[in-house]
Amino acid sequence: MQWLTEDALLVCDHGGRVNNKLSQQLVEIAGRRVMVAIDPEGRSISGCPNADVLMGMRPCVTTLPVKTGYSDFIAIAGHPVCLSTVRGLTDGTPPGTVDYSVKRPGQVLVEAGS
Repeated sequence: MQWLTEDALLVCDHGGRVNNKLSQQLVEIAGRRVMVAIDPEGRSISGCPNADVLMGMRPCVTTLPVKTGYSDFIAIAGHPVCLSTVRGLTDGTPPGTVDYSVKRPGQVLVEAGS
């Protein structure tokens, strides 16, 4: 499992892109800041194609809390590091069924256990 950096690509199940915003500035990998808990949560999602008003479908607009993917062993300033296994729900439809996950971690140099 790789650590996530600001260059990580997280997407909803429909292919919409999560807009990363990082909270820490202490640790970098190859000049790119490392993502920590709760960086993936509450972020906007752009480009989700799941929009069919007639069918009542709503696109994914925001990420919800992470369900899995924070390190149990490594933290930065008390915040667990985000791993390439990050997964959580979005606010898209149908409710409670649409996940966001890591498509690309943003780096391949640093790996860690869960």
